Amino acid sequence: MIEAYGLNVDAIAISILLGSFFLLLFLKLPITFSILISAFATGIYIDPSFRILSGLVLAMGKGITNFSLLAIPFFILAGQIMGDGGITRRIIDFSNVIIGRFRGGLAQVNVLASMFFGGISGSAVADVSSIGVMLIPMMKKKGYHADFSVAVTVSSACQGVLIPPSHNMIIYSFAAGGLSVGRLFLGGMIPGIMLGVALMVYCAIISIIRNYPKEPKYPFKEALSITLNASLGLFTFVIIMGGVILGVFTASESAAIASVYAFIVAFFIYKELSYRDVFKVLYNSLKTLAVVMSLIAAASAYSHLLAWLKVPELATRALLSLSDNRVVLILLINILLLILGCIMDMAPLILIVTPILYPVMVGQLGMDPVHFGIMLIFNLAIGLCTPPVGSALFVGCAVGKISIVEASKGLIPFYIAMLVTLVLITFVPFFSMFMPNLIMPELVAR
Repeated sequence: MIEAYGLNVDAIAISILLGSFFLLLFLKLPITFSILISAFATGIYIDPSFRILSGLVLAMGKGITNFSLLAIPFFILAGQIMGDGGITRRIIDFSNVIIGRFRGGLAQVNVLASMFFGGISGSAVADVSSIGVMLIPMMKKKGYHADFSVAVTVSSACQGVLIPPSHNMIIYSFAAGGLSVGRLFLGGMIPGIMLGVALMVYCAIISIIRNYPKEPKYPFKEALSITLNASLGLFTFVIIMGGVILGVFTASESAAIASVYAFIVAFFIYKELSYRDVFKVLYNSLKTLAVVMSLIAAASAYSHLLAWLKVPELATRALLSLSDNRVVLILLINILLLILGCIMDMAPLILIVTPILYPVMVGQLGMDPVHFGIMLIFNLAIGLCTPPVGSALFVGCAVGKISIVEASKGLIPFYIAMLVTLVLITFVPFFSMFMPNLIMPELVAR
């Protein structure tokens, strides 16, 4: 035990916990196993009799049996049904009706479709997989540069983790001690739209410079038919948000109802899902769910040790010792999150850094928990499209058939647009807090 920032801490145990984790990541071990091995290795060091390991196993079980997490499998299922059931194509057609006729129409459609799809699936990777498969080849065929086509698809997909519903917000709510999911959903709406607008402005500028083509304007009757057809799928968003905000049902119940509704639309109305497809949808959803829940279980054990070793308190005092300027501290934390987002996946990062940074941002700097959650998720969303582990970037490169280097160069202007939006959201609480305070003021977050 040593004295550090006024606390008695076990420096060796903390070094094992953090050092082994980053070492295993560097060795390219899957992140779930990296978390588990570092947690159990630290537990064995603390208590060689293995008694502490039972506490870690219990923490893992407790982490994945929380009722609020029940929404996650249903949101994953709803998104999978949307992607395989023809709803994605109709969303693209609807976006084309709205904005395709302008210069660089397909790029604008890409961003707008991602905004709509993000309001249904809540997943950046699902967005790239569904929309990118259709739009990237189409954009390349019509003369758009390959790196631009991939870059706009990957960056716009990040709206999916901000615009509700987002299962990452549910994970943050759980990690932060049970915040209102409804307020978090509302908090992400304006920031998600701001990101979309920023990307669309850049797309408009580059489309004029490169003379990218316009899309033909739809006749009124055809535009009306496309709009009515797409509205059935988009109504899923209304079910989720309307039910949660009005208090008709919880986030978990809304996700279940949305899944049933999406299935009815895709199977009986659009008729693009067969009986065989249903099993494929369930199988793919289960694979995604297994990854998410295993990460949550492993991160719960890791977080248990972080708290036991007083790492959050230590981090709080260490950060506050760097500066007493609120702006400087917030900037430093943003930089830290951006770096971590480049080397780790979003879900485990939320579970690991929330207990560490929450006391600093909310307890010491006075940031609203909802505002901090949106800032945290936005930072980590940028990591989804940055090398070396950006999952959305990898999917986009595979679909666009270009290298990570080419895509990363094309993404540079988009990174700038995203960072500008991040700064605005970080230092202007109005954007994150207006909707929650307007619609759900009675549920002020703790």
